[in-house]
Amino acid sequence: MASAPHLVFSPLLSLSKAPARRPRYFLPSTSKRNSLKIKATAPDLLGDFGARDPFPAELESNFCDKVVGNVSTEHKILIPIASALSLAQQECAPVSQLQQPMSEDDAKKLLFKVVGWKIVHEEGGLKLQGLWKVRDTKCGEELINRITKAVESTGHLPSLHLDAPNQVRAELWTSSIGGLSINDFIVAAKIDEVKVSDLQPRLRAWA
Repeated sequence: MASAPHLVFSPLLSLSKAPARRPRYFLPSTSKRNSLKIKATAPDLLGDFGARDPFPAELESNFCDKVVGNVSTEHKILIPIASALSLAQQECAPVSQLQQPMSEDDAKKLLFKVVGWKIVHEEGGLKLQGLWKVRDTKCGEELINRITKAVESTGHLPSLHLDAPNQVRAELWTSSIGGLSINDFIVAAKIDEVKVSDLQPRLRAWA
């Protein structure tokens, strides 16, 4: 009859003699000669939460009295200058008759700031022209009313035309100088914010 297997149990190690646990982010050394361990820290996704509370020793030193500053400093909220605002947020300014009209090169640069407009040469000067396709004459009249309401406060109204049966045409220029000014682009940008999607022809749904 075979004898029962002989099992040997080693005594449990004391907690005080247990080897130190390896930190989570330490990479094992790949070389016996190089014992340098590289610690890979997790990225800080939240960033700095702000200033800490002062230590008791700092409070005792009255360090606050040594901070350079003035308790009566006035804090102001600065309004962005006009050049930092979008064209639609700016207001039209009076244009002197002595002012030269905008050059075509400058007008082409500002053309990138308005949507769907183009520069046309008419009557010896430059004009801005915008075209919209609408469903019918009634929608064209509604669009003209919306455009007029959106820009009437500027004092610089466009020339609006209903080209039968379903096209609205707007033209902008500064007649006092015989060409374009910044006011024309400001009004064009305000017109771009007018809702027109509900007046345009509906797309056909193909089966």
